[in-house]
Amino acid sequence: KIFMNTLKYLQSNEFLLDVDLWRLFANLEELNKISLSFLKTFFETVKEHVSKSESPTDFSSILRKFFQGDLCQTHQIYCLNYTSAVFYLENLRQREDFGIYLKQWCEQNEQCKRLHLPELLVAPLHRLTRYPLLLSNIWKRSTDETEKDFIWSLKEKVEKSIRDLEGKVKWLDNFQKFRQLQEVIIWPQVWDRDKRFFVPKCLKQSLRENSSENILSSANRLLLHEGRLTIAESTRLLDVYLFLFDDFLLITKTKRNKKKYGGSDTGLIPVCPSLTPELQSFIREGGFCTVLDQPIPLDRLTLKNVDPIHVTVFSLRNAFLIQHENRYRQCIAVFLLQAQTETAKKTWMSQIETAISNYTTQQETKKSTAFCFPAESSEI
Repeated sequence: KIFMNTLKYLQSNEFLLDVDLWRLFANLEELNKISLSFLKTFFETVKEHVSKSESPTDFSSILRKFFQGDLCQTHQIYCLNYTSAVFYLENLRQREDFGIYLKQWCEQNEQCKRLHLPELLVAPLHRLTRYPLLLSNIWKRSTDETEKDFIWSLKEKVEKSIRDLEGKVKWLDNFQKFRQLQEVIIWPQVWDRDKRFFVPKCLKQSLRENSSENILSSANRLLLHEGRLTIAESTRLLDVYLFLFDDFLLITKTKRNKKKYGGSDTGLIPVCPSLTPELQSFIREGGFCTVLDQPIPLDRLTLKNVDPIHVTVFSLRNAFLIQHENRYRQCIAVFLLQAQTETAKKTWMSQIETAISNYTTQQETKKSTAFCFPAESSEI
């Protein structure tokens, strides 16, 4: 509330007017109000029971009012906005005026107890996960069987609500991550990627590969591993950045713009906090990734280790080989990659092998399911 009310005060005096209160704090005021109301009602009931030890404690009516009311729903609204709020905050903190607001106007307040805004924003998430524990403790101490059954069913409903929320939060986080990747990853046209393909200028417009960028728009795709490696070409080593998804591997070349990402010319563009710190830093410096070659489907990828003897002969360090095969099992591309350390190399190879294994299993399951339950003919 200190951070929120201070920002409101500054905005009333025409400072930080472009900062969106909802994006940072969502429904925090409503959440505070209903949480405080629940706690007051709860403790008043406990206090009444202590002063009149002979009277039975009726928690059912309180729990019904709040847990079947707006308490959990209000928390859910806040939690669904949390990832976006952190995303937004991380970029605002790059600004000098916003930094002054955080450090001089808020963090020095004694009530903050040296806690920063990210540490405070996560508190409502922790509180929601503690409600089942509270209900469980009340259930253990309850003596009335009807009340026990009601409290237990309530606890299970709250736990299910939390599980559903976790799924939604993960989906939103994944969605934001992929939306950022769509902005950063550039897909060159086939004639720019490979000089063997000549296309007259008059025909290029009709052959534009606009659909390439939509590959990363699927909300069901997962990014399993990513990182910087080098690729060995005939005369040089090239810096590349690899993205291992749950269905294909993407190799990109890293480049930097002169303009920084989120500079004054382009406005403040948020950088997704769920990306690796290395990629976040690279994006803020104006970096982008150009696709080196077509995506390699995991069922067309062969992984090979480079023997130690070749390390000495060809001056290769921590190297492994990726082979791309077409549907006829012909090799159409080979990439000789080097990691910075032997540990990083082993991690990459392990991640790729696991991804291939999981993908193969999923495809076999789909085939067996389709075989067992054939689709009905459209002619019937």
